Order: sequence, then C-alpha cells, then structure tokens
Amino acid sequence: MTPKNPKKATDAPLRIGIIHYSCPPVVGGVEEILGRQASIFHRMGHSVSVLAGMGEVYTKDFSVRIEPVVSSKNTRIIKAQEECKKGHQGGLERPTNRIYRLLKDWSNKLDVILAHNVLHMPFNLPLTLALRRLADSETGPVIVNWAHDSPYFQPNPPKYLNRPPWPVLQHLHPNIHHVTVSESRLNLFKKHCGEASWKVIRNGIDPAHFFYLDPKSVKLSEELDLYSRELVVVQPSRITPRKNLELSIHIIRGIKLLGYNILFLLTGAYDPHEERAVAYYHRLKYWINELELQDNIAVLAEYRFRDRTKLVPDRIFIRDLYLMADLLLMTSKDEGFGLPLLEAGMIKLPIACSRIAPFQEVGKGICFFELDEPPLAIAGRIIEYLARTDTHKMYRNVMRKYVWDVVCKREVLPFLREITGQKPD
Repeated sequence: MTPKNPKKATDAPLRIGIIHYSCPPVVGGVEEILGRQASIFHRMGHSVSVLAGMGEVYTKDFSVRIEPVVSSKNTRIIKAQEECKKGHQGGLERPTNRIYRLLKDWSNKLDVILAHNVLHMPFNLPLTLALRRLADSETGPVIVNWAHDSPYFQPNPPKYLNRPPWPVLQHLHPNIHHVTVSESRLNLFKKHCGEASWKVIRNGIDPAHFFYLDPKSVKLSEELDLYSRELVVVQPSRITPRKNLELSIHIIRGIKLLGYNILFLLTGAYDPHEERAVAYYHRLKYWINELELQDNIAVLAEYRFRDRTKLVPDRIFIRDLYLMADLLLMTSKDEGFGLPLLEAGMIKLPIACSRIAPFQEVGKGICFFELDEPPLAIAGRIIEYLARTDTHKMYRNVMRKYVWDVVCKREVLPFLREITGQKPD
C-alpha cells in the first residue's frame, strides 16, 4: 500500500494518535496497552494524542481527549444501534457525521492513528463508519487497525451481525493498515475478515510501570541497553579486596567468551581517601580495559549519565537492579553474613556465589563455586545453572522480546515510519 502524502525519509518525531472506547484509569487489557504505548512513544520523543470516550485526562505529559460520543456506553449510540439491529439504519447517520467531524478535528495534525479494537467490534458502529470515511480522505493521517478481537470469532455470532450494515465489521478497508497481536489471532482474522496484508506485532509489558522503577533506573537501563542483553548480572558489593571482584570480572569474561551479550552491574562504592581502596579500584579498571569488557561491565561508583549527571545509588535503585537482573553474583572471600542473598531470594532472583561459610548458611538451591576454580569453569557452571532455572528462562524471554521499549523500537516505529513514508534511508 502506497503511503499517503509520502514525506522525505527522516528520523523526525512522529505525530501519533491512539483511539479506543476508553482509556486509563478504566481497567482493561486494551486500555493497558493504549496507556503503555502512549507513554513509551512520548518517552521516545514522539508527539502523542489519545482520544477516548471514557476515562480521565490521566497524564499531563501528552494530550488526552475524552469525548463521550466515542464511548462504547454512550446512550445515544446504544439507542441508534438497537434500532439498527431491527433494520432501521437512519439513526446512525447523525452520530456518524458527528464523530467524523470530531475525528477530522482531532487528527488534523497527526501522521498516523492507531485504532485499537474499534474497527471490528460492534460497540460503537458510528465510530467504525467514521474512521472508514476518514480513511477515504487523500489528506488525512494513515490509519492502522490494531485488531485484538472480533465477534465473528464466536461459534455462533449474533444473527444481526450478518445483516447490513454490520458486516462492515468484517470488511477490510483498502486504505487501512492491519495489525494484530498474535499468530493465532492472525489466522482467525484471515479466516473471518479476508486475506489482506496483516502484520503481527505482539503485546508487550513495561517494566518501569510494572515494577514501579525509579526514573534513574529507567534512565540507566536505556543507556546500557539493558533490555536487549542476553544476561544481566548484578553484584551489590563495596569495592574492597575481600569482595574478590577481580574474580567477578574474569567470570564475566568467561560468560562473554561462551557467546553471551552480558552486562555486569557492580553497584558498590569505594573510599577515595583510602589509598588501598583507590589502588584496588584502578586495578579493577585495568582488568576491565585489558579484557575489553568496557561494554559489558558498568562500575556504578563513578557512573555518569550521558547528560553528565552523577548516578547516586540508593536502596530503591539497588532494589530496581535486582528486579531487572538475571543473576546475583557474589565472589567474596570473606563475609560476616550474606544479606544480598536474602534480598535476591525475596524476589526469586537466581544466585551464584563463592562457597564460604556465611553464604552456605543462608543459600539453598543456588549455584556455589570454589574460590580456586578457573573462572571459565565457573562461567560454564553458571550458564548450566541458569539453563535449569525455568523462571529465569521465562524472565529473559519476556525481557528480550516483550518489553514495550524493545517492541516499539524494533517493530512498531519502523512499521509506522514505513507506512507514513518516513522510513530512514
């Protein structure tokens, strides 16, 4: 399908409209997806406008417009549709015209509209008809039918759906692009609605929202490309010789040599006034550079964000790292207790640690290693341990494939740029 009003290839921000019957704080699966998409598009620097019939202006970050005529529970729409089910279609004309004028006004400066579930569902037929009319315009925005469900998937759909004008819910408009959320849904839409060019873009999850992550945690995850890594390891240890951090560095190198895109987050600080601590810190930096691990190890004691502000870790930040990591690694030669093991245990985070007495007292079902084992052997043991940990495999599958940031960067935005004629060279 040729893009409407093709524009010069660019990386300029897109102007994205998202529409559904309702938006947050209304609770529902589509409402959750709408909210996450809008938030992440905004976070990525795009202009976002939400139009819904129910809900609230739930954020000041971008435009949210509530128009009751777009709702699935608008009394006038319901009355007109009940008459339509009896064969009287005349009552649809006025609300369809009204919604069309509303859509024209709302979308005047948009590049693309993501219409979530409103082109196939029978809850506001005037909205469906108005969107289809908007798609006939030569100057309007590109429209994407983001399809989640259809009443025609039911074994015995209501009989009125087979009488005009309701079959329009099955007819795919040639000027509208079609997206659905899974291969199984794709098969159903092709069976019941036709063999148009469908694209599957799966739903995602937003860890920042789900975990209530601190803004600096989100910022760090973006700068270090945390969600795209194959393995994220955290070690909340102060930088002192008894923590044996040089072993951690060599273990990380071993895991990298086994073919993993790994990120190691060393969170602890060191005393810049203590001569031995400074020397030890510089020795660790030497090993990181010597082993070419600059892209794989982040020493957060002196980390500065790209805007040159200094990262100051606190307890919330450390908790966030636990939540975003695949493994807690502890290589200490000596400890009084083993509090990080308890913290990791609380959130079911896999643990690999040195076999010292305090860790053995509290550690159950975790990966122990001897301090004198070769680092590559320890690396192999950790990978084998994680391969047996089913929760880890599911967690990493989610983080690599289903985080909204990843879905939007890899799939949604390239698709939107292509259909709006803004595909980068």
